[in-house]
Amino acid sequence: MNNPSISIVNSDAFVPVTTQTWSNGRHAVRCVKVIQETWDVATYCFMAEQPVMFFFKPGQFVTLELEINGEQVFRSYTISSSPSVPYSFSITVKRQPGGLVSNWLHDNMVEGYELAVHGPVGAFNSIDYPSNKVLFLSGGVGITPVMSMTRWAFDTNADVDMVFVHSARTPRDIIFQRELETISSRISNFDLHLICEKMEPGQSWAGYRGFLDRVKLDMIAPDFMEREVFCCGPTPYMKAVKRMLENAGFDMTRYHEEAFGATPEAVEEQAVEDAEQAAEDLDAIAASDMFNVEFAKTGKSVRIAPGETVHAAAAKLGLHIPKACGMGICGTCKVKRVEGDIDMTHNGGITDEDVAEGYFLSCCSVPTGDVVVEY
Repeated sequence: MNNPSISIVNSDAFVPVTTQTWSNGRHAVRCVKVIQETWDVATYCFMAEQPVMFFFKPGQFVTLELEINGEQVFRSYTISSSPSVPYSFSITVKRQPGGLVSNWLHDNMVEGYELAVHGPVGAFNSIDYPSNKVLFLSGGVGITPVMSMTRWAFDTNADVDMVFVHSARTPRDIIFQRELETISSRISNFDLHLICEKMEPGQSWAGYRGFLDRVKLDMIAPDFMEREVFCCGPTPYMKAVKRMLENAGFDMTRYHEEAFGATPEAVEEQAVEDAEQAAEDLDAIAASDMFNVEFAKTGKSVRIAPGETVHAAAAKLGLHIPKACGMGICGTCKVKRVEGDIDMTHNGGITDEDVAEGYFLSCCSVPTGDVVVEY
């Protein structure tokens, strides 16, 4: 960390204060504010005990380190605030049926609660893909990274033509609605469009209804082919958007969707230690007991010892399968099995549907024989 000195004023004199700047790693923070955004979505604001300037790229995420039911749990959440408000950062979380961490946060995270976070990391951000014309597409709580990008552009008076399209289940599920409408009313380069899937009894809605489709997109952003697209939402939503754009002939190099990026530093260090230990153990393992792991797209393969993960096998070949938590939580390292069997011990980072289709999480899956992976 850098430690520049700044001066603040108290009643007596200028007093020098050491202010740290955020860098990827493990940091102790405390919750300073809880904001109920909708009936099932809340924003949690965090600060450090000592002044820390939380610089990050709008769209990046952090990984929370929590203790739930006596066990250490990691979960990654996109930062919903903007780095233009540097002395705190926020995450916005939806209560999920059966969701271990999301429900725990809603029930237990209060002002004053102390915890550790890892980050910031993530390749999905508006800094690395600058453009003077952008299209933000979000569904549900997937609004958080594009909200961070929007807040940053608004606060910095960026000369960017923004079209913001958000899809929600019902009008009462629209997150940040008042703030979005305020931004839209204050600057001319922010074009807001809200879509609600359905109405509930007693609700009124004058906006778009149903789902985002090509007809609506053409009405909302007829020049979408000229824009940089940032998309985040539930997997079915992102798949539908991606398919719609591909069918339209969109330049998919200008399409970006939420995907957790670099591994937190502490997890990387542990992975290095594990790899070194595994290398030392190889001499004691007979060649006949080792398994072959082949990565079909690259044509590379490697022999690994029983108990080593597919992710470790990829690392030996210099192949980078992105991961965030290293514990089967975030789902970042999902890959598809072509042949062979694996034993996966995950912590909720993959759906039964994905497993049925042959997908698995490489960070927590060990081959039980020779395996071919689609990567």
